[in-house]
Amino acid sequence: MDAARIEAFLEAMQAERGAAANTLTAYARDLGDFAEFAGRDFWRADRARVEAWLADLDARGLGQATRARRLSALRQFFRFALTEGWRDDDPAARIAGPGAARRLPKTLSEAEAGAMLDAARRPRRETGAAARDALRLTCIMELLYATGLRATELCALPVAAARGDPRVLLVRGKGGKERITPLTGPSREALAAWLAARDADPAAARSPFLFPSRGKAGHLTRARLWQLVTGLAAEAGVDPARVSPHTLRHAFATHLLAHGADLRAIQALLGHADLATTEIYTHVLEARLRDLVLTHHPMAGD
Repeated sequence: MDAARIEAFLEAMQAERGAAANTLTAYARDLGDFAEFAGRDFWRADRARVEAWLADLDARGLGQATRARRLSALRQFFRFALTEGWRDDDPAARIAGPGAARRLPKTLSEAEAGAMLDAARRPRRETGAAARDALRLTCIMELLYATGLRATELCALPVAAARGDPRVLLVRGKGGKERITPLTGPSREALAAWLAARDADPAAARSPFLFPSRGKAGHLTRARLWQLVTGLAAEAGVDPARVSPHTLRHAFATHLLAHGADLRAIQALLGHADLATTEIYTHVLEARLRDLVLTHHPMAGD
């Protein structure tokens, strides 16, 4: 396999488009799969070879969205190969993709989000490290629901961004793009309480991250964040299978929209580059209103 060509493509995506680490990892995985299928000179593959690969992905049982994403990565690679002069045509240009089925994101009702917040705020009897963990969980929950941060953004949030009782957080999102997201009163209180507990721990106080960890990354991992959030959901009586940190991001956006927030304002708060990405929440709201009518209207059963 000519790994150097994939490496050159990934470097270009990072330098020219500011692609995030997770995006680059996905590109590498998808292109590696095609290279394994097509052989050493995969970058010279013709249209028939690309179509055979797509058929193989389907035969392996990969979902429509996954196949669409892999084809998208390959298309970008071939466009790059064309500009680099590695080949004089693009074999994937006219291939009709499988088309990703548009699924509405999972979200929570306001009552469910409220139940999780209540569970996080519940007074605890723990002391020492357990008490600090409880304050951390409260802070995490308040920040996720108040700001709509992505899991990676929250985990790697620098402690400097939270100093001085801020009214807003400066967040570095995908591609290194920065945005400002306001804090609510309860989230500021939870943040202040966590900072006091965090700074009282000498090891944590030396960390540059708001949520330090002894792991390799130095901060709370996405996997651990997921465990904390789903555990809190179970405690609150919300089905943990329906909850993740990203579910709270969806809830943040959907609830703002339901209360009259402007779609472009929500786009800015979420850090979406394209308004079309944010518009999915209008469909979520429409679906919820439709379900509400079908469930509660007296004529719905007729």
